Amino acid sequence: MQEKPNIVFIMTDDQGPWAFGAAGDLNARTPNLDRLCKQGGRLTNYFGMSAVCSPSRACLITSRYSTEVGIPDFIPSKESNIGLDTSFTTWPSILTDAGYETALIGKWHLGSSDEHHPTCHGYQEFKGFRIGAGISKNPKVEVDGQLQQMKGYTPDILTDFAIEFIHRKRSNPFMLSLHFWAPHANTGDCKTPEGDRTWHPLSDADWKPFKNMDPWIPNPDYPNLDIPRLKRMTCEYMASIASVDRNVGRLLDVLDKLKLSDNTLIVFTSDNGYNMGHNGIWHKGNGRWILTNNRGDRPNLYDNTLRLPAIVRWPGVISPNTVINETISNLDWFPTLTSIGGAASGKHLIRGRNFLSLLRGIPSEWNNDLFAQYSMWDWHQTGADLRAYRTTQWKLVRDFNHADKDELYNLVDDRHESHNLMENADITIRNIRDSLNDKLLESMQNISDPAIVHQIF
Repeated sequence: MQEKPNIVFIMTDDQGPWAFGAAGDLNARTPNLDRLCKQGGRLTNYFGMSAVCSPSRACLITSRYSTEVGIPDFIPSKESNIGLDTSFTTWPSILTDAGYETALIGKWHLGSSDEHHPTCHGYQEFKGFRIGAGISKNPKVEVDGQLQQMKGYTPDILTDFAIEFIHRKRSNPFMLSLHFWAPHANTGDCKTPEGDRTWHPLSDADWKPFKNMDPWIPNPDYPNLDIPRLKRMTCEYMASIASVDRNVGRLLDVLDKLKLSDNTLIVFTSDNGYNMGHNGIWHKGNGRWILTNNRGDRPNLYDNTLRLPAIVRWPGVISPNTVINETISNLDWFPTLTSIGGAASGKHLIRGRNFLSLLRGIPSEWNNDLFAQYSMWDWHQTGADLRAYRTTQWKLVRDFNHADKDELYNLVDDRHESHNLMENADITIRNIRDSLNDKLLESMQNISDPAIVHQIF
């Protein structure tokens, strides 16, 4: 057996923390993700440090906050010159230097220009999409620097590439990032007859269990909730997740057949969370109302937006059916994975913490507070400029462009974040609010957050 474990880091796009069977969702059909949970560990309080794809992916790969790397919002188009600067060290580059064979297959979304290419950030190989938008069937995929029109369903195509990489590199330690584009809704010309967003086309195998389903929805009594639209979207969304699950199963089978499973660490997670009718909205940090009388924007840092699914399997290290309840963020993968790969990360400025001891089941002192950001590109004008400070019981969300939209929730009594206590007159609640605000501002000062100039409370 190799001394260094192989690492397969699987990341979906827009998967809510509730959206798989082991998390308790009644609509989910995810036998392979549920199997991973049984064979390894589930992180129940794992969070992304931003609320949409590009900044969250930047936080993941650099262990720095989104404003530190200059990507506070999603990168909008392939024409944009915005991207992750190569001055920031990434954990794929450290693992490559440590002798790993590395590849990214799937979605990048940290810059479309050549200077921001994944191979400039430590990956030796790349097959996938530089930009953030795509389609679930017959995609155009960059292969060896050239776009190729592919035939088939996108999750299947990406998994084919991943399996080919594993076959080719199985004799040496490898680190594979497999970034599915699903369950992100399709963009471009793929719309319903009414012009609405859709997850179709979906394969018959993935769509069949949901085609005639009357899905459970989280809060059917929400005022003016557009239930028919929500149910249609829920079925399509869960079928898209099923397409990922089916392909995760294919990948697991290959690792078993090649006798690689025992020495392979598998991570499954997402880039950001998702709302599907929760609090009357759908989508993520740039959420949209799903009401009969309102389909406008609802920027947010709800837990369903920030919290992510996270499963880790590592035979012989992580005990089966492990549940880790400590608060962990996507900043923490950098020191954890480089430690697992036998590479030092101490000389680099990073914000994350090594949680390998928690994976091993070793009791550790752990600070469960969390600071998160989401700034829309026009944050200095009219867009939302959100910061959150979260403890295990309380959560403060401030919009530094719109003080009247600040939020305070008691997460123990109100886990769905339905009752904003920001203007509550109770002196105890006001003291908690002020204490959280002090911690939030301190977190902002520690990273020179540009929104600190608007700190008036």
